[in-house]
Amino acid sequence: MIKIFTVIGARPQFIKASVVSKAIQQASSIKETILHTGQHFDKNMSDIFFNQLGIPKPSIKLNVNGGNHGQMTGRMLIEIEEALLHEKPDRVLVYGDTNSTLAGALAAAKLNIPVAHVEAGLRSFNNQMPEEINRILTDRLSDVLFCPTELAVKNLRDEGIDKTSKKVFKSGDVMQDAALFFSRELDSEISNSGDGNFVLATLHRAENTDNPKRLASLVRGLNRVHKHVSPVVLPLHPRTKKLIQKQGLSLDVDIIDPVGYFEMLNLLRRCQLVLTDSGGVQKEAFFFNKACVTMRDQTEWVELIDIGANELVGADEELLFLAAKSSLGRYVEDDDNLYGGGTAAKRIVRQLLD
Repeated sequence: MIKIFTVIGARPQFIKASVVSKAIQQASSIKETILHTGQHFDKNMSDIFFNQLGIPKPSIKLNVNGGNHGQMTGRMLIEIEEALLHEKPDRVLVYGDTNSTLAGALAAAKLNIPVAHVEAGLRSFNNQMPEEINRILTDRLSDVLFCPTELAVKNLRDEGIDKTSKKVFKSGDVMQDAALFFSRELDSEISNSGDGNFVLATLHRAENTDNPKRLASLVRGLNRVHKHVSPVVLPLHPRTKKLIQKQGLSLDVDIIDPVGYFEMLNLLRRCQLVLTDSGGVQKEAFFFNKACVTMRDQTEWVELIDIGANELVGADEELLFLAAKSSLGRYVEDDDNLYGGGTAAKRIVRQLLD
């Protein structure tokens, strides 16, 4: 029996883990223990995802949230190490690029426990992004690297990782597995009423929300899109809401509370366009054939830029407005099966067994 210890802590990781955990449950020779760091602590950003996605409730739940990156990562590292010493797993499984990802990988590596990294090899080539540091370090600490795309494999090859004892696999993207699997359940789970005449937006990344100039510019841009292009629906992250209020900004769009994964898929399926600074939402828009405008200076999903499905506008109010105006209602195709077609989780579990 192989003992897998999974570390998750943020919304995108819950979604990724849901499909891999389902595949693990079908493998009789793997036992999985899940640790939730508590990085996302709002009920709508955490518990609801476990309920909707059918992820086994975490055996271990920490309460590490808030504080600076170093404080958060350090507190996680201490508590994850204690859990690993108690559980004694054969391997630690981490996802993505959050502080939870790095803390899980570092705690395991210090105890000489092998680490597998799902979503390895992504690079924005911007070391100002905390996520970029987390990605690079986690890839260095991992011995098995599951890459979602060929470009991610190439990034690791360019860094010389494939010439070490590490094992690099192109697994496909588990986010596409989740989108395809759960979208089949949308009609029976939630209402699909409404004409879909809206733009879906998300805004939460620290590089935008913690920079007063960038946040003000993006708020103005979203207001212009809402007024002159199409109504903007924005599930607002609690932290973003506080920062907007603190800065005295007026966000004149249709604000809703953070939503569960099924509701988000429904919004993605019905909307006319996606505006986001999220990494995962860029891909989810693509999975539903929607054009995306990304409010960041760089993205790790370069292939979506290359095929014209996604456009970077930074925090420029005018560029955001013009891009939204030109891409509203545009349909994008997945001609090259960029992300594996929904089989990534099975490939990952097969390699874990090997």
